[in-house]
Amino acid sequence: MGNKQTIFTEEQLDNYQDCTFFNKKDILKLHARFYELAPNLVPMDYRKSPVVHVPMSLIIQMPELRENPFKERIVEAFSEDGEGNLTFNDFVDMFSVLCESAPRELKASYAFKIYDLEQTLARLTKSELEEDEVVLVCDKVIEEADLDGDGKLGFADFEDMIAKAPDFLSTFHIRI
Repeated sequence: MGNKQTIFTEEQLDNYQDCTFFNKKDILKLHARFYELAPNLVPMDYRKSPVVHVPMSLIIQMPELRENPFKERIVEAFSEDGEGNLTFNDFVDMFSVLCESAPRELKASYAFKIYDLEQTLARLTKSELEEDEVVLVCDKVIEEADLDGDGKLGFADFEDMIAKAPDFLSTFHIRI
C-alpha cells in the first residue's frame, strides 16, 4: 500500500489525458520511455513539474526515429526551445500527434512543419544532386501541388496533397 511510488499527481495525469490522445497508463509508459533516454537527467518524481530537457542527440536514437531520414526535423518540430531538446511535455506532444488516434488535420499541420521543402531537399539530396537538379525537383513539386498558382507550396496545397495520399495516416505515426 504505502510502497507505491508516485510520479505524477492525479491532477497532472488528468491534464495530460485532457490534452492528448492518451490514458493514464499510456502517460506513465511515456514517462518510462523518457526516463530510459536519460536516467541521470530525468527525475522519477514530476509532482513539482521539473523542467528537464533531454538533448536531441538522445531522442533521435529511439528505435522509432533512428532510421527515419526526417528524425531531426521531427524532433525540432516538437521542441519548445527550437533546438530539438525535448521536455517531457514536448515528448508527450510528439507521441500524441504521431499516435494512431490523432486526427488527420493535426498530423497534417505538423507534417507541413517537418517536411519543409527547402530543408528537406537539402537533407535528402546532400551532394547527390546538382543545384539545378534540386531546382528542377522543387519546380516539379510546385507544378504538381500548387493549387492557387502563387508559385509556392502553402499549407492548403500541402493538406490537399496529403489528402490524396492514402497511406499518410498509417505511415505518419509511432507507437509507444
